[in-house]
Amino acid sequence: MSEEVAAPEGEQTVKATDRPNTGRAFGPPGGIPGDKSMNFGPSAKRLLKRLRPHRVKVSGVIVLAIFSVGLSVLGPKILGRATDIIFAGYIGKRFPSGLSKEQVIEQTRASGNGRLADLLQGVDLIPGTGIDFDALRNVLMLVFALYIGAFFLSWMQGYILNGVVQRTVYDLRSEVEDKLNRLPLRYFDGAPRGELLSRVTNDIDNISTSLQQTLSQLLTSLLTVIGVLTMMFVVSPLLALIALVSIPISMIVTAVIAKRSQAKFVAQWRHTGALNGQIEEAFTGHELVKVFGRQKEIEASFAKKNDELYQAAFGAQFISGLIMPLMMFVGNLNYVVIAVVGGLRVASGQLSLGDVQAFIQYSRQFTQPLTQVASMANLLQSGVASAERVFEVLDAEEQVPEDATPETVTQARGRVEFEHVSFSYNPDKPLITDLSLVAEPGMTVAIVGPTGAGKTTLVNLIMRFYELNGGRITLDGVDITELTRYDLRSRIGMVLQDTWLFGGTIRDNILYGNLNATEEDMLAAAKATYVDRFVHSLPDGYDTVIDEEGSNVSAGEKQLLTIARAFLADPQLLILDEATSSVDTRTEVLVQRAMAALRSDRTSFVIAHRLSTIRDANLILVMENGAIVEQGNHRELLAIDGAYARLYNAQFSGAVADIDAEPVVAGPAGAPALRS
Repeated sequence: MSEEVAAPEGEQTVKATDRPNTGRAFGPPGGIPGDKSMNFGPSAKRLLKRLRPHRVKVSGVIVLAIFSVGLSVLGPKILGRATDIIFAGYIGKRFPSGLSKEQVIEQTRASGNGRLADLLQGVDLIPGTGIDFDALRNVLMLVFALYIGAFFLSWMQGYILNGVVQRTVYDLRSEVEDKLNRLPLRYFDGAPRGELLSRVTNDIDNISTSLQQTLSQLLTSLLTVIGVLTMMFVVSPLLALIALVSIPISMIVTAVIAKRSQAKFVAQWRHTGALNGQIEEAFTGHELVKVFGRQKEIEASFAKKNDELYQAAFGAQFISGLIMPLMMFVGNLNYVVIAVVGGLRVASGQLSLGDVQAFIQYSRQFTQPLTQVASMANLLQSGVASAERVFEVLDAEEQVPEDATPETVTQARGRVEFEHVSFSYNPDKPLITDLSLVAEPGMTVAIVGPTGAGKTTLVNLIMRFYELNGGRITLDGVDITELTRYDLRSRIGMVLQDTWLFGGTIRDNILYGNLNATEEDMLAAAKATYVDRFVHSLPDGYDTVIDEEGSNVSAGEKQLLTIARAFLADPQLLILDEATSSVDTRTEVLVQRAMAALRSDRTSFVIAHRLSTIRDANLILVMENGAIVEQGNHRELLAIDGAYARLYNAQFSGAVADIDAEPVVAGPAGAPALRS
């Protein structure tokens, strides 16, 4: 945010024109932590801990899942009973009535058909009797009721879990928003905006999707494995032991592939953030890209980052996608072995046909959740990778906390004093050292100097956007570190060269300076700052909607709106940083009058490069390399004929280049000579 009046705590960013250049951004490089990934286990555990506030509902989900899975698991065993009824009726009808089962088996064995006799031992048949349809109907109705009950309980489980997940993500998003408001400006100076936006939006959305799609399935799959394994041991311990062989194989396959794909998922989301940063930067400066004809360079940069994202995403999805077919292969092998061994045991009479049918169903139910869990590995890893990036934001070092017992300014006068202030963005490169000055109430203090001298840094320190390395700053005798940031900033109005307007009407943008102001107050501020003149030329007047970029008003009109906003706030302390740089000369004269009225009875700090605009300042500070080299009023500084006089005269006499040591190089024919 480039322009702010009485901003809530932590919402302020400022332009960095006068800060030392550290490369990509100002402040320490790498405001967002690096690319090193946390371990999967601790990250997943930390993510699941966020469900603790909803432990009651989570417990309800677990109970519902247990009963739902329990009913589903009982189904095959009871359905196997239906198969036994049909098979027993089919076999029993082939033998004459009046005989017992034992007699039928003896006669069958005596006739030399020993295999059939062994098979009949496992069949509950009544010779001469066909299929008992009443018993079959009862069994089928019971199975139908079990599956209906399982479906209803599963639906309830999903409904409750969906609420838990969405509330958890809601809390996470709110926590990230609160965290951003507690981070120091140094963090944002070192972070590409698109990268940070990607963490706050894309990564949190990915966490929501991952939790939604995996939690319920993981719980159901785990309970299904336990329930099915129990029923398998009940039906046939031997076949159950055979089925268990697939578990370690599945775990090894999943672990090996997951380890390889985790790094790919981390890289995928890292490249997503980098690509978002590049896109945001390119479209924010779209006009500049067009002016300098850098479309091809932008396209090449986009293509490179897009290809990096493609390679990482393809690798992550391809490697993790191998899990599903491999697990299906293991499951099919397990199915074949169980079918063969089960068939042999039915033939020997050690198992009924219904039990084998139930066991084959159980074997499918057993391998299916393992396959599902394995197939969800990519979702899990993607979600945890996003969680790591969000946790890095939550773990970032916060700004210095507020005093537990904050002071307040009892007599608001606007006296600002710097007492031996020292500050640097980089500990190895001091910027401001032992700076002392006093701005008395009602004074207009102008700050001038070359780019990088520390002018904007000086006012940023007043706003407490950065913490001092030494000394202190007082407002009406109270150390600003003993005030709450909100209390301090609510007393300060700030208008910057880089204007900021939000999507809304012109009225809303002006009222942002004082939400309690009346319509009459808003109109008075607009007229005093000459906003009223151009607003009447707009079709909807003050109800004209400004888009987020403010593209439907000119740069000068945007700056007038920000000045009107500051005027409406009626602050105790006013900071103007090149506040009229985007308006035309005639309007600047009018605005200067409005600014003079705005500055009356309040202390003002004015940063200006056009020195003609600050000739009436009570005190002019000339800064070089973070130090005040001259101070006084306009006449006094011109009389000294020092740094200020050189700056002032240079604006009217033109820039003078030191060319003594520059050899002249002949240019092309008809062209002026060039200097190397």
